[in-house]
Amino acid sequence: MFGRKTLDRIERMLDEAIAGNFRESDYDESQMSRVESKWKHYLGLSALTRENMEREKENIKSLVSDISHQTKTPMTNIQLYTALLRENLEAGEDCGEKQQNLRLLNEISAQAEKLDFLIRSLTKMSRLESNIVEVKPCRQKVAELLEAVIWDAEVKAEQKGIEIVNTYSKDGYADYDMKWTKEALGNVLDNAVKYSRPGGRIYISVTEYELYTAVTVKDKGIGIKEEDTAKIFGRFYRAEEVQQEDGVGIGLYLAREILKKENGYIKVRSKPGEGAEFVLFLQKTNPFRPVRFQKDSGKAP
Repeated sequence: MFGRKTLDRIERMLDEAIAGNFRESDYDESQMSRVESKWKHYLGLSALTRENMEREKENIKSLVSDISHQTKTPMTNIQLYTALLRENLEAGEDCGEKQQNLRLLNEISAQAEKLDFLIRSLTKMSRLESNIVEVKPCRQKVAELLEAVIWDAEVKAEQKGIEIVNTYSKDGYADYDMKWTKEALGNVLDNAVKYSRPGGRIYISVTEYELYTAVTVKDKGIGIKEEDTAKIFGRFYRAEEVQQEDGVGIGLYLAREILKKENGYIKVRSKPGEGAEFVLFLQKTNPFRPVRFQKDSGKAP
């Protein structure tokens, strides 16, 4: 049915595919039969699949390494404080020891909360990176997103005496997933609260362009060095001056990845000591497209 040369070429393709060395460009399709051409395309797709699997394997290895590194400190602290508390309790307690034990309990609680936050953040990150969950943007009011995010941030802001000023009063729409975009904008606003000075103000504004709706979060906090502005969206990156603040360096990375999946993007303008201005660009949709409502509105009860 097939000539010897054809069989030899097909066998050579298969051997190269098994060895992981197959490249479509090595074979001139004009000199091949239809069967050979189909076989070549099939092996080409198989090689691409294997390459994607290898890349995914490397991503998983990197993620596992990151999880191991990031959880090590809070776990070590929990074990240390628990051991100290046990020793105090076994030795009996007077009034002074009681205060020490309460301090240790508070430290254990704080470290446990940090670990819980870290695990939840890592879970969100891995679900996004592995496409376990999909970001499904649909046409929704921008005001509803701002209302939901501000609601969540107000308690922490009030504790520092910070006022969140929302200057947007229009009724515009954008194409976004409420749950995940609330996460992205919430992370940016949380950073603004965290790095603002007590008694300050944070301004949220919206600018509508032809293709995008831009949501701006502007603070008068510590600001960001120019050399750090390109790095802050990296996974687990934290600048030197904020190492002592709570956080693990995932929030801005998540914000960027979420917006990317919605065909949007994020920019930052900042100078040290003069605050920071983050702009989240949400893609606009055809104004005549019907509005779809998601089950999770993103609002707090």
